[in-house]
Parts: sequence; C-alpha cells; structure tokens
Amino acid sequence: MSVAFVVLTAIAAAMTAFSAVSVFIRAEWVVKPIADYGVPAGWLPWLGAAKAAGAVGLLVGLAVPVIGAIAAIGLVLYFAGAVVTVVRARWFSHVGFPLLYAAPVVAVLALT
Repeated sequence: MSVAFVVLTAIAAAMTAFSAVSVFIRAEWVVKPIADYGVPAGWLPWLGAAKAAGAVGLLVGLAVPVIGAIAAIGLVLYFAGAVVTVVRARWFSHVGFPLLYAAPVVAVLALT
C-alpha cells in the first residue's frame, strides 16, 4: 500500500464525510440547490447515509481492500448520478461540484 493511496483515501473519505454531514445538518448551501434540481427533501437522509457509508467504506478499505473498492465504486456511481441530476435540471454551472467530490474517489479506485 503506497503513501499516495493512503493520502488519497483519507482525502476522499474526508471530502465525502464532509458532504454527508452537510446534508445531515441540512446546510442551506447544499439543500437549496438539491431542491432546485428537483430532488425531494425526503431523499436527503438517504443521500447523506449513502455518502457516510461510502466514506466509512473507503477508510475500512485501508484494512480490507475489497470493501474499499466496493465503497469507491458505489461513490463513483453516486456522484455520476449527481452529475446526471444536475444536467437533467439544466444547472450546467453546477456540474463541477459533484465532479470535485468524485475526483479523489476515482483516483482511489484507480489505485486500488
């Protein structure tokens, strides 16, 4: 296991956990755009839980690599869905936000 892999995993997990907490506390700068994209408010706990599980899975993956790979795949699919949701809502200027969170996860998956 390389230092780059551990550092990228920690960064990806921290960013994903931050995103999950932002959803859980319903930070306005997160919740308002999600509502603008047409996502029902009832989905927020599930979206936050998916991100939190992915963050934990990435960290567990440092000890059990298959768990980390599964978590990374799940997060890549999650953020791909987020990109599709943003594009579908025609908020093209916001496409970069899910891609920003997806980038370190993709890097972790590539190094796995």
